[in-house]
Amino acid sequence: MEGAAIDLTGIDAAFHAPVDALARQMAAHGTRREEPVRATFGLLGDRWSTLILLVLGMGTWRHAELRRVLSRLGAEEGISQRVLTLKLRTLEREGFVARHVVESVPPKVSYALTPLGAQLKAQAERLIDWVNANRDVILDARARFDAQDAD
Repeated sequence: MEGAAIDLTGIDAAFHAPVDALARQMAAHGTRREEPVRATFGLLGDRWSTLILLVLGMGTWRHAELRRVLSRLGAEEGISQRVLTLKLRTLEREGFVARHVVESVPPKVSYALTPLGAQLKAQAERLIDWVNANRDVILDARARFDAQDAD
């Protein structure tokens, strides 16, 4: 799709211009899975990454303490050490989290948000605020849908 025109066959002509504009916008920012726009939205939509960002927004945390607080705050069962390590490595790779190692025996490792991570956290909080402000509307829509589906 990158750089190429999209095939609009079978799509209502009224939508050709906006679909083409969206396709150009997507092509300009990349459509591959590893592109930052896709990877970042994937992180925000996964089970733990947004909560990790919110907690790291409070300050610097050591791995074990971070795991404990995430397990207590999360709606799911506690986060495993392996999953937390994988999520932190992914967030670090994307530039959202910094890993700090203090040479000691044993080494002390801590994690904090980078400036970019703090910006992403702020945007995630805006989205959370929007969802919470529209909570009743969303719940009403669910109820109407479920009632129709039951008929």
